[in-house]
Amino acid sequence: MFTGLVECTGVVTDVEERGEQARLSLALPFAPELSLGDSVAINGCCLTVVSLSPAGASFDVLTQTLRVTSLGDLQPGDPVNLERALQVGDRLGGHFVQGHIDGTGTIEVLREVGQDHELAIRLPDDIARLCIDKGSLAMDGISLTIADLEDTLARFWIIPHTFERTNLHHREVGQRVNLEADLLAKHVAKLLGR
Repeated sequence: MFTGLVECTGVVTDVEERGEQARLSLALPFAPELSLGDSVAINGCCLTVVSLSPAGASFDVLTQTLRVTSLGDLQPGDPVNLERALQVGDRLGGHFVQGHIDGTGTIEVLREVGQDHELAIRLPDDIARLCIDKGSLAMDGISLTIADLEDTLARFWIIPHTFERTNLHHREVGQRVNLEADLLAKHVAKLLGR
C-alpha cells in the first residue's frame, strides 16, 4: 500500500529484456535502506526488489505489467517516481494507492500557468467512468486531485513542489502515463455491477 506522495525520483540504469519479460535496474537514493523482497512503487507500479547494489536496485517486470503499464517505454537515463511502501503509523497525506496500474493515459496538455502547471490527461473509458470531479487519481504514482473532468479528459493543477520533486518536469505532451483509479470507486463499481 502506498500514499501517492512521491518520495523522490530515481534514474533508469538498465532495461534488460528477458523474453517477454524484463529486468529494470535503477539508481535510487534509498538503495542502502532496501532489502530483497521490499515493495517500491516505480511510476506508480508496485514492484519487488530482486537484487541490490550500493547505489541501486533491480526489479523483474512481468509480461502482464509490461502490457498494462508504460514501464516498457522506459530507457536508460529516464527519471522515474519512487515511493516505498507505507509503514504502519505513517501519516497518510495522499490517498490509498495499491500500485496496481489500471491502464495508461496520454498527456494532452502540460503547460506553465503562473507559478503552477496545468496537466490534462486523456483517460481510457474504463478508468474515466471511475473518476469524479475533485476525486483522486494516481498518475505515475502521484496522488492527484481531479480539478475538472470532461468525458475522458481529466485536468489537474500541479503546484511547484510537486512539479519539481517528481518526473513531471521531464514529461511531454503525447507521452503515456500509468493510471490507478481510486480504490473505493473500483469497489463500488464492482458491487453495483452485480
